[in-house]
Amino acid sequence: MNFDFTEEQTMIKDSVARFVRDEYDFDTRRAIVSSEDGISRNFWAKFAELGWLSVPFSEEYGGFGGSVDDLSAVMEEMGKGIVVEPFASTIVVFGSLMSASPNSDLKAKVIPSIIDGSCMGTFACVEEQSRYEMSDVCTSAEVCPEGFRINGKKTVVSNASTANKFIVSARCSGDQFDRDGISLFLVDSSVEGVEIDSFKMMDGQSAATVTFKNVLVNESELVSELGKGIDLIDAVMPQILISLSAEALGIMATLNTLTLEYSKTRQQFGAPIGSFQVIQHRMVDTFMACEQSKSMLYRGLCVAKNVEQGEADQFDLAKTAHALKATIARYGKLIGEEAIQLHGGIGMTDELNIGHFVKRLMMINVAFGDGDFHQRKFNSLSYSG
Repeated sequence: MNFDFTEEQTMIKDSVARFVRDEYDFDTRRAIVSSEDGISRNFWAKFAELGWLSVPFSEEYGGFGGSVDDLSAVMEEMGKGIVVEPFASTIVVFGSLMSASPNSDLKAKVIPSIIDGSCMGTFACVEEQSRYEMSDVCTSAEVCPEGFRINGKKTVVSNASTANKFIVSARCSGDQFDRDGISLFLVDSSVEGVEIDSFKMMDGQSAATVTFKNVLVNESELVSELGKGIDLIDAVMPQILISLSAEALGIMATLNTLTLEYSKTRQQFGAPIGSFQVIQHRMVDTFMACEQSKSMLYRGLCVAKNVEQGEADQFDLAKTAHALKATIARYGKLIGEEAIQLHGGIGMTDELNIGHFVKRLMMINVAFGDGDFHQRKFNSLSYSG
């Protein structure tokens, strides 16, 4: 099987890699993280100009018409620069949900604005009691003359302070843990009743607790079918998990490269530490961890392609995505810890980029479920299958 990237994918990868190398060095990133917005809107406009924001969207809406392969190519290179602009939250998560929506009128209205960079979106789905279970929803959407009235609180909403659109999961019927009865709504961040309490996460990216108090939405703003929001989430979650894993792989490969280079220059007992056999063994372990993660990512991409071609089903893809996320969590932890330890005391400082890469890896680990969560999901699907 040919695992090489296509000519178009190579061009996109090279474009992102060139941007990270020439314009997005560590000092530039630190300055952006310290700014009021926590992102660079100039760079976001550049992403739109270069066509990166169009990658996963249909040509019908002015998009590139790419698949998860193309998205993963971009995410891997962005991981190498630990880019803080909201590509993951807007394009990977918000964009995937919009693309899968059965509401064609809403898609025609929103997707072009994502592609041109004027719309930044995010997914408000996590609640204080829910942990990683998407179906544990207390936020309510009651029917009213205007459409629906949303009340509730969402926490750890990525890039909420810069987003102008939220996709919000809210319960229209059923009990707290029921899969059925949950709907997805598009909510403008500026409407009355939306309160945003922002904070910084450990990786420098922003998040917020978002409270909805009698927020009115009409039926035309339904992203999912009424009461079928979990089905829509399940349909796009494998693509989200694969894309985030590609970002993690970019970080893991970069950590290995930086650590290997450092081991050749750091002197101990009159010799580079990389000349010591015990260090060489540890570097081999981290190299193999990265290669195994890459193999799992490629397996996920292959299964996704097979689903597109009708040679596999959504069950196979979901199972593979859970296995991939569990693998990334396991080996990302190993590579991150080894990188810090082999750099010694300097690896713990904020002035060195190593810790920032590791912190982003840790946040990817808990995004949409940590390794233990996805291991349990994989096990349950294996036994049921």
